Amino acid sequence: MLITSSDELKAFCESVSDHPYITVDTEFIRERTYWPKLCLVQVAVEGKAAAIDALAPDIDLNPLFDLMRNENILKVFHSPGQDLSVFHTVMQDVPSPIFDTQIAAMVSGFGEQPAYATLVYSLLGEQVDKASQMTDWARRPLTERQIKYALSDVTHLVKVYELLREKLEATGRTKWVEQELETLVEPSSYVSDPDEQWRRVRIRRPTSKALAVLREITRWRENVAQERDRPRAWIIKDESLAEIAATQPASVDQLERVRGVTSKFAEGRDGRDILAAVDRALESPQSEWPEVARRNGKPDISDTLVALLQALLKICADENDVATGIVANRRELEAIATNDQADVRAMKGWRREVFGDDALRLKHGKLAITSNGADAIAVSMNGH
Repeated sequence: MLITSSDELKAFCESVSDHPYITVDTEFIRERTYWPKLCLVQVAVEGKAAAIDALAPDIDLNPLFDLMRNENILKVFHSPGQDLSVFHTVMQDVPSPIFDTQIAAMVSGFGEQPAYATLVYSLLGEQVDKASQMTDWARRPLTERQIKYALSDVTHLVKVYELLREKLEATGRTKWVEQELETLVEPSSYVSDPDEQWRRVRIRRPTSKALAVLREITRWRENVAQERDRPRAWIIKDESLAEIAATQPASVDQLERVRGVTSKFAEGRDGRDILAAVDRALESPQSEWPEVARRNGKPDISDTLVALLQALLKICADENDVATGIVANRRELEAIATNDQADVRAMKGWRREVFGDDALRLKHGKLAITSNGADAIAVSMNGH
């Protein structure tokens, strides 16, 4: 079912509003824009599904937005980060409450970040046709194959959700998933702060001065990209920003020497604005410049201890049938290696029960890793 009118959309939303959950997916494009352009929204319940044409002339999407905000209806997605970002763009809010089948699968023994097609095959034994995945979703009319593909994502998701929900209830891990989803429904997670964009750009041998310049010019780029609705790299690429931050050009001629900067750019309005941003950074108080994270000031981290913690993480994850990536990453293991009170995920909630407490026991010699002949196992050290 393809919905292209406001009346059809209103009627469909009313017809599913008494269901405890709906499955949701989106199709969008953003190759040529800063803001994602919503093209299609797919919604399904058991026995009913619709593809909503968000680009249909004069269509009023408010009934859909009301459905997404309805706290009595669970919205089921698979890996919804991008979908939620799109919803935040078009409705200035995010759907709530939500359920992520990828996270549910990761705590249910289906490996690291399982793809949707992989999960459908594992649970349902069905192949998902991904041939239409990379088509131009903004082009109209949509083909029958595109519509069929789009609807299959949410119709399969109904069955996937039901099976995962049963598995979570049987293992007592429903709360684990709920804890993971708390940050996903926070609207601030989808707001880009221009003042923080400099952290995304890698710069060789950074100095405090260079980082101050980088912060100012990336702030300028972010604001311009948003105003023009163009991808960041279309304004100026990261590599060029990093070189500008390092060399701090003071003239058009010097700016032209930066790799990736054309004469037209340097001599035009953007070039003048970049040079002004460099000046602002250099004239700002040094006390406000970003600090450089110096490696020689970093606490010593034993690579051997981190390796042991990685081995223990694999053992604990296998024993509990969860993906290692959802329990801890290397940065968190390094933090645990240097600080018993590390403020990391692995030392909180269910993760601490699964791994964190054992990690501290291993660190302090109260747990050892050995072999039973076939697999590595963790054993308590009596007397410690």
